[in-house]
Amino acid sequence: MIFIIISLIIGFLTAFAGSIAGLGGGVILVPSLLFLSDYFESFSWVTPQRIVAISLIVMIFTGMSSAISYIRHKRVDFKLGALFLVGSVPGGIAGAYINGFIDGDLFSLIFGGVMIFVSLLFFLPRRQSSQSLFKKGMERVKTVGGEEYHYTVPISLGVILAFIVGTLSGLLGIGGGSLMVPAMILLFQLPPHIATATSMFMIFFAVIPSSVTHIGLGHVDWYRTLFFIPGAYLGGTVGAYVNRKMNAKSVEWVLRILLILIGIRLISQGL
Repeated sequence: MIFIIISLIIGFLTAFAGSIAGLGGGVILVPSLLFLSDYFESFSWVTPQRIVAISLIVMIFTGMSSAISYIRHKRVDFKLGALFLVGSVPGGIAGAYINGFIDGDLFSLIFGGVMIFVSLLFFLPRRQSSQSLFKKGMERVKTVGGEEYHYTVPISLGVILAFIVGTLSGLLGIGGGSLMVPAMILLFQLPPHIATATSMFMIFFAVIPSSVTHIGLGHVDWYRTLFFIPGAYLGGTVGAYVNRKMNAKSVEWVLRILLILIGIRLISQGL
């Protein structure tokens, strides 16, 4: 019974936080399960492969609920999301296969390093110019809240970046948003609300092939996975609502601190 309650709570919190920032939730779910496996007998079944499989399947429902909410409020850039999917889908499948060859300590070290790297990205200074960093590529115009935004994404760079992010997603079960959102905001200069909404739309479709690959490899513990899904669906919906109400800078500061702490914890565990 305790396992069921904890699973529902973790599912809600990871989807809630992931939806607010467009991260997918894996950055919280994965280290949470690693932590619980050290202290609770009911989580002794945890392995890197099972954690990643659970995280990716849960993110299908997180992405679904979040994307539906964001689409209703016209915050998703569908064309840009489709471009990123071209790279992230095959990358996710490749990452899922690589995951099968990683042991627990190495997994913790890699995951911790990625989390600290991502948190540091948010400290990079933002360009204040209204002009795009790139002159050639997919030129986009998106209106949100009555304000019109212009940005340009080079097609080849977008696909390559999405493939790398997709590989890390399938490998670590983090959904890819933890890397894609900073890239969209810092590199391509998307407004945070468009970046997070587009990320959740992309995550929903990108994690499906990765999840199917993990299912085929026998990594999914269906009995335990099902207990995370109801909380995740509800958390994704609530998180998308809160995203529209909160100040993006406040959310980023919370994530900076959270990701650094998670990264340090996992690296120390893997050493």
